[in-house]
Amino acid sequence: MQFTKKVLKNGLRVVTVPMQDNPTVTVLVLVEAGSKYETKKVNGISHFLEHMCFKGTVKRPKAIDISRELDAIGSQYNAFTAQEYTGYYAKSDAKHFRKIFDVVTDIYLNSTFPEAEMQKEKGVIIEEINMYEDLPMRHVQDMMMELLYPDQPAGWNIAGSKKNILRMKRDDFITYKKVHYLPEATTIVVAGAVTEKEILKEVEKAFGKIKRGKKSKKLKVIEKQKKPEVLVKFKETDQTHFVLGVRTYDLFNKKNAVLSLLGGVLGGGMSSRLFQKLREEMGVGYYVRAYNDAYTDHGFFQISAGVDNKRIEEVIEAVLEECKKLKRELVDKEELNKVKECLIGNMKLSLESSDDIANFYGGQELLKKEIKSAEEKAKELRKVSAKEIKKLANEIFKDQKLNLALIGPFKGKTIFSKILKF
Repeated sequence: MQFTKKVLKNGLRVVTVPMQDNPTVTVLVLVEAGSKYETKKVNGISHFLEHMCFKGTVKRPKAIDISRELDAIGSQYNAFTAQEYTGYYAKSDAKHFRKIFDVVTDIYLNSTFPEAEMQKEKGVIIEEINMYEDLPMRHVQDMMMELLYPDQPAGWNIAGSKKNILRMKRDDFITYKKVHYLPEATTIVVAGAVTEKEILKEVEKAFGKIKRGKKSKKLKVIEKQKKPEVLVKFKETDQTHFVLGVRTYDLFNKKNAVLSLLGGVLGGGMSSRLFQKLREEMGVGYYVRAYNDAYTDHGFFQISAGVDNKRIEEVIEAVLEECKKLKRELVDKEELNKVKECLIGNMKLSLESSDDIANFYGGQELLKKEIKSAEEKAKELRKVSAKEIKKLANEIFKDQKLNLALIGPFKGKTIFSKILKF
């Protein structure tokens, strides 16, 4: 799929992905502002700001004015916050391109942060935090970040703490937005049945006169670990949810394709080794996943599952044994080819709609300043050899890189510390 990229004089990047046979269009605005750009005092503000951008603009004073306008054309719209960026998007029938572009850029540029709405939204966000804490499958992911990166932005909760949320003021949002929501830190992606000429016309109108600023940078992640680490949270659950993680490499590392294949061998699909072991052979759980999570300056490989409380030790030992097999033995040719085609097929299936395409291209441009097509990524995966996987397994599956986060009816970590070794 072809795309074009243009950079305005103020540094704003515009990526156009024409899809003339697709009846829809997606407008996505991404900005380098996430929890890793925060201080401890305002942790959670990136996410809170994302919520507040839907609460009114100069042109559309109330939240209902925004939602009513988009609902009236059958648009799907939302926003999201991650560690390294925030995104705002709308998707609609291609004929409504100008309308959704106007709304999305309006909330991004001209939000007014009404005081009354801010006070009400504090309750909404606190309930969102409560919701995630009540979902052990989700909350254990936050625990893994806390375990890997204690006392630094990479380990903080994206939603922030309840205490932080309650004490935030309107001026905090204005200050934060002024420092981070800048054209040189922003990427606009439009995918669908619309031409680059149409897009650039609207972009120039909305963003052309906005001046550059001085973008505040994020703190570099500190990697520090000498022995296996364990974090356990006691909760009366019917299942134990865990994440087993090892430190790996950042988003720019050339080993990421090998890491993808390693994850595919262990947890990619129902024929993967861990799915077969935990679900089909042992019958201890419903889900198991394995994949690498890469960021601009750090990364970790994780295996996660929800399993029978009584058999958790047995499960962790079985997972570690599957990792050790990859250190000892080469993946055979048939299995490796199967995993490659599984990953490539899943990637292509995830790129069928205009919003998926926008995220695929936009995420790469924002974080890496470089875009690779699905075919280029597929080519990289097909080049990976069994020897590379074995070599990488020996690099990352080491005791001093090993971490376990766990939620279940357990009050101590001693029993897990004893078995946590390769």
